[in-house]
This record gives sequence, C-alpha cells and structure tokens, in this order.
Amino acid sequence: MLKYRFDKAFKPILLLLTFAVFTSVYAQDSDVHDTHAAESAEETEHDSHDSHGAEAFNAGDMIMHHVTDAHDIHLMDIGGNAISIPLPIILLSTDDGLSVFLSSAFHHGHAAKNRYILDHGHIYRLGENNPFAESEHLNAADAKAMGFSSEDWGGYFAGEPGAFIDMSLTKTATGIMLTVVIMFFVFMSIAKSYKRNPNEAPKGLQSLMEPLILFIRDEVAKPSIGPKYERFMPYLLTVFFFIWTANMLGLIPFIGGFNVTGNLAVTAILAIITFIITNVNGNKSYWAHIFLPAVPPPLYVLMIPIEIMGLFIKPIVLCARLFANITAGHIIILSFMSLIFIFGNLYGAGAGYGVSIVSLAFAIFMNILELLVAFLQAYVFTLLSALYFGAAVEEHH
Repeated sequence: MLKYRFDKAFKPILLLLTFAVFTSVYAQDSDVHDTHAAESAEETEHDSHDSHGAEAFNAGDMIMHHVTDAHDIHLMDIGGNAISIPLPIILLSTDDGLSVFLSSAFHHGHAAKNRYILDHGHIYRLGENNPFAESEHLNAADAKAMGFSSEDWGGYFAGEPGAFIDMSLTKTATGIMLTVVIMFFVFMSIAKSYKRNPNEAPKGLQSLMEPLILFIRDEVAKPSIGPKYERFMPYLLTVFFFIWTANMLGLIPFIGGFNVTGNLAVTAILAIITFIITNVNGNKSYWAHIFLPAVPPPLYVLMIPIEIMGLFIKPIVLCARLFANITAGHIIILSFMSLIFIFGNLYGAGAGYGVSIVSLAFAIFMNILELLVAFLQAYVFTLLSALYFGAAVEEHH
C-alpha cells in the first residue's frame, strides 16, 4: 500500500498548467527576430519545382512543420486539402483592444483578420502606414510582393506601432493541457480506488501505476536524496508522469502530432522549476561548496566561477537533453517517411512505392524504439533532478 495520498502528491500539476499559456507565447515567438534569415532561405527555395512544373516536395519544410509549434492541430491531408482543428487566436492590441477568433480565419496564411496575418507560423500585425492595413483579404504573399518586410507589418512589444500581445492557444499549449487532464483523470481515479478499498490489493490502473510510483520512490528519490526525500516526492512524481505522458501522447498517430517536450520552451520551464527547487532548498554546506570550495584560497579565483557556472549549466543540460532527444526521434521518423516522396519525385511513382516498404519498416521500428525513449527520458530528467536535490540538502561532516 502506498504511503502517499495521490490527490496531494499531484497538486504541483497546477503549476505546470499555469505555465501553459506562457509556453504558447514563448514557443510561438522564440525566433521572431530571425525571420529575415528564414525569409531569405525560403525565397531561395520557393522557385524549386519538379520536371512537371509542380512545386517540388520539400522534406525540410514538411519535417519542421510537424515538429514545431502551430496555431492548429493538423490531422491529415486528403486530396491536397489539409484537415486540421483550428485553435483560438487571442490578441490584445495597444490601440484596437482584444481580438478573439479561430485560426481558420487566416486560411493557412492566405488571408488577414483584423489587420493580423499569419506567416510561417508567426502572427504579425500591419502597421498603420502599410497600404494593406485596412484590407480584410490581405495575405502575406501580397505584402512581400509589394516589398514590405516583416518590420513593416508591425511590432511585437507594447509601445511600438501596431504592437500587440499574443495570448493565442497553440498546439504545444493544447498538448500541455491535454496531458494534465489525462494525469488528473488517471490519478484522481486511482486515489478514489484507494479510498474505497484501502486494504485490498491494487487492480486495474492501480496495478500499473503503483510499481512506477514505488520505483521513483525507492530507486530514484531515496538513493539520490537521502532521508529528506519525502519533501521532493510530489514534484518528482509530477515531472516524471508529465514528461512520460506528454511523450506517449506525441507517439499516437492521427491526433495532430503533439510534440510537447520537443519544444524548447516547455523543457526550459521544467528545468527552471528544478533549478528553483534546488537552490531554494540548498543548505549551508551546499552554498559553502560553491563560494568556499575545499581548495587552497589562491584557487578560489578559478573554482568559484566554475561552481557558479555549474549552477546554470545543470538546468541548461536538463533542458537541452530532453528537447534534443525527443525532437531527434520525431525528425528521424519523418525523414524515413520523406524518402517515399523524394524517390517518387526523382524516379517516378514506382520508386516511391518500392522505397515505401523499407521506409515504413524503419519508421515503425523507430516508433517502437520511441516508446522506450519516452519512458527513458522521463526517468533521466527525474533522476537528475533528484541528484541535484540530494546535493542541495546533503549534510557534510
């Protein structure tokens, strides 16, 4: 029988849910200042066509479209038409107030709404001096053809002409909230089962989750943290099951290809929470090790900067490892699928069908391997967090 109350242990999920809307903003606009470089590359490739005059298949664009954030949930393509679920667009302008509408109003970047346009996953607002400012039918291609750059479209920060605050619900934020809902449903139902049958053997979901919870407690928290492990159990359980559930959600086909932990903003938030918990709970020995290391005083000038750098390197490593491993898995699977269309364009439909056998086999193998990676990355993030907590509370004699 578990010692912990599930309803108490998983309350930190609310903290992750609070960060969801911030994630949607940062995930969307994390590279807004790099749009010029992206535009140049896209314009260079825009004229790339196959021998039949049709636009050539671009594997890089397809892969990036599926692994990056978006304002809709793409399900499938039928007859050249994208089938997707539009998400709410919530924009607060410094001059026109609040605008709320669905992302379908942009028609995948081919139309404007309330002076806002969607271009390559980013929302822009036209400045007052832009001749298209009053047009409800403007599209980004028309603005580019007239020689207007992204700077002419508007600003991002309060006080600039055409500035606005973007609070839109993106695919990543939707994936976060869906993950949290799944976790609440699973663990609250388990908690109720324990309360109804306190002296009975676990069954159903209980029998699946109890060994995992005991594993985190006995194989991760206790050995890594020591006697004070109990205070960190709620967070360790929450972050483990959040990452694992989000990773598994991203492996389910035909539901939009959620890539929650493959988003740098999400992994950064998780790493920052670990960083805060570690340093808030740091004892005298922990801080003495950083600012008064056990080396001769002349070496302080070398060791203290290294120890301070280590404070920030640890969360950066946590963030980058999770992001890179999950994103790499998705890219590999999509790369195998891209080979079908690449060979089809180069050598005809027969070559595409032939390559599809090998590509599908490798993609299925990678998808099965990703099931292991989904659990492994959740375990590694939780283990490293526990090790950092253990170093912060360890008493040196």
